[in-house]
Amino acid sequence: MTAADVRRLAKRGEGVTLEFKHRTPEPERLAKEVIAFANTNGGRVLIGVDDDGTVLGVKDSEEEEYALRIALETHCSPPLKWRTERVEISRKRDVIVIAVQRSTERPHGLLSSNGHSDSIPYVRVDDRSIEASSEAVQLMLVDKDRQDVQFEFGDYELTLMKYMEEYGRIGVRSFSRLVDITIDRARMILVLMTRAGILSHHLDFDDDYFTLAYNRVN
Repeated sequence: MTAADVRRLAKRGEGVTLEFKHRTPEPERLAKEVIAFANTNGGRVLIGVDDDGTVLGVKDSEEEEYALRIALETHCSPPLKWRTERVEISRKRDVIVIAVQRSTERPHGLLSSNGHSDSIPYVRVDDRSIEASSEAVQLMLVDKDRQDVQFEFGDYELTLMKYMEEYGRIGVRSFSRLVDITIDRARMILVLMTRAGILSHHLDFDDDYFTLAYNRVN
């Protein structure tokens, strides 16, 4: 990657696969961004680019790379793969590019430094890294299982299909109220139908939602 490539990326602005940092942030903040990319569609973190896209670079590239390596090795569970590249912007300044691909070991979670043993998974929605929903985590877990999924349409599923044909989308809570079942039961049905290729799952800031899969439209 060249300095011109970095400037082109900076002009695009932050988004679902791109994050800017003026310098290496607090370890947990950096790990959260990288985890979100790994759990979603991959992406890049540019260290040395301001939020508004101004390319500033960092002076101490080796120190910055050491800090980010410690952050990612300490706070990502399970460990994930990434690569870094230094791009010279001027004689004394570089931009550090952290590139991460969509992981085959999802979900990855953030390990905090406050003593909690549970890791928190994050995903990327637009230009933000947010905590993953329970249904998103379940779908990441079963993504490793490539077995065919079969089930029979019951009253709940038929009611859901009629609703979807009219309104186009539904969330777990709405489905729970629609057919008067628990949220856990509603989530299980929606995840199963997604695995079967009948529904598509969509990440969102407030509540994830489901639509009919493309091959069901028309």
